[in-house]
Amino acid sequence: MNISSALDFYLLQLAADGRSPHTVGQYRRHIRSFATWLAQAGHSGDVGAIGHEDVARFLSTPGARTTPRGAAKRATSMNALRTSVRTFFGFLHAAGTIAANPARLLRRARCGTAPPRAMGDDDRDRLLARLAAAVGPAARRDEMLVRLLLGAGLRIGSAVALDVGDVDLAGGELRLRTTKGDVPETVYLSADLVTRLGSYVGDRTTGPLFATLTGARVTTRHSGRRFAEAVVAAGLTRHFSPHSCRHTFATGLLKRSGDLALVQAALRHRSIASTLVYARVEPGRVRAAMEG
Repeated sequence: MNISSALDFYLLQLAADGRSPHTVGQYRRHIRSFATWLAQAGHSGDVGAIGHEDVARFLSTPGARTTPRGAAKRATSMNALRTSVRTFFGFLHAAGTIAANPARLLRRARCGTAPPRAMGDDDRDRLLARLAAAVGPAARRDEMLVRLLLGAGLRIGSAVALDVGDVDLAGGELRLRTTKGDVPETVYLSADLVTRLGSYVGDRTTGPLFATLTGARVTTRHSGRRFAEAVVAAGLTRHFSPHSCRHTFATGLLKRSGDLALVQAALRHRSIASTLVYARVEPGRVRAAMEG
């Protein structure tokens, strides 16, 4: 079996297992890059003929170790690529497609957890000011979406999946139907968000909460592109994504409350381990404690 057919086989299994589109897409990109390298190296692409030396050579090439812009990949990104290759061949071996797993020797590199990329107060305020200054229905939608991400800590996929009927203004809540893990959840809203959402929704009772000019639901890709354009227009020098709004929400909540369990609940994390990345003590506080 050639690697392209094997990849289709693997992606089908991932879909059957209920893996998220993001996860499936990442595996697809990683294995396709390996398949491209094999073809360029003159390999037949037969998965039964791939050895552990081929896997090691691929992961040692500049194409695997650098981004499309030529920068060195972060250790975490390389670990994600190793995991994709290892699980792909592990699946083929378990399915009986190949006699031996050529990725059996792969090990993840040891690396620290990168701090969450949250916006500072100045960057956040400049972004919101830019969004508020734009005119038109699309601009109003973009501002409301970003304010919701910043004020409630939603994932972008959960936010764009919201319908008008999921908004309970009287109760100050949102009902999330699309979540990580597909478990419906309730999100509590601040009084400011309730007021803004009420004005934004107006007399609508059905349909997507965030829609295009034609009435179709906005996609995460479209929202991400619009967000990136707003970041540039606001003159922010750091790279931020819609997920940075979730980090900004979490760091702000922890700073105000000092309660990591509260942040865990607000982010709807299943495990406190996922929330611990926000529990980073600022050097100034350490110095003050030592001098006190």
